[in-house]
Amino acid sequence: MTDTILEVQNLQKKFGQHEVLRDINLTVTKGEVLSIIGRSGSGKSTLLRGLNLLEPPTSGTILFHGENVLADGFNLTQYRAKVGMVFQSFNLFNNLTVLENVVVPQVTVLKRDKAEAKAKAIAVLKQLGMDPFVNAKPAQLSGGQKQRVAIARSVAMDPEVLLFDEPTSALDPEMVDDVLNAMTDLAKTGLTMIVVTHEMQFARDVSDTVLFMNEGVVAEQGTPEQIFGDPQQAVTQDFLKRYLNRA
Repeated sequence: MTDTILEVQNLQKKFGQHEVLRDINLTVTKGEVLSIIGRSGSGKSTLLRGLNLLEPPTSGTILFHGENVLADGFNLTQYRAKVGMVFQSFNLFNNLTVLENVVVPQVTVLKRDKAEAKAKAIAVLKQLGMDPFVNAKPAQLSGGQKQRVAIARSVAMDPEVLLFDEPTSALDPEMVDDVLNAMTDLAKTGLTMIVVTHEMQFARDVSDTVLFMNEGVVAEQGTPEQIFGDPQQAVTQDFLKRYLNRA
């Protein structure tokens, strides 16, 4: 059990009377790539945002290395440094260069020495193919390039888990592959990743586990072979039939 990083138990989220998540249970182990798929409005992004408490759950438990992150006095800043997040909208600082965007969070949150933070930033940007753009401002970059900088910013924080909220949904089709390739390379380094995605090929080829959500519940979960090759639930079959016909 020592390699379990995150464990979610009976998680529920309500907005007023509307129940968006119902009785969610999942376990994420070190080095695992978990893809969360499902229709729009099925609760995928709410679940992901719940994991780092951007949307605090209404009830349930989230354990990080066995410690309840919802408990009073839990250090949320440290937790969010360990459980990083990549958004669909990049969230870069437009007045800072690419390099500064990756350096500043390390210095402010991790209290990392500036020279060390800069060296780390350059190494990660190089890993993601963005080192030629260190002095560029976000406005000079394409959407795919911005997203790779956003990923670099999160990776430079040395997270134990990286959450991706539909990281390609705001991109032009020709830029999607660059970002998916970068994510695939990260998965090969052993980074633990939880990815909300509508990119079925990525979910099928890169994931260790695929979780299909429907109307706020986990309708089905298993290996990519199980979910894509032999889905058990009618809702999963119907969803995948539409997607795989389109692919």
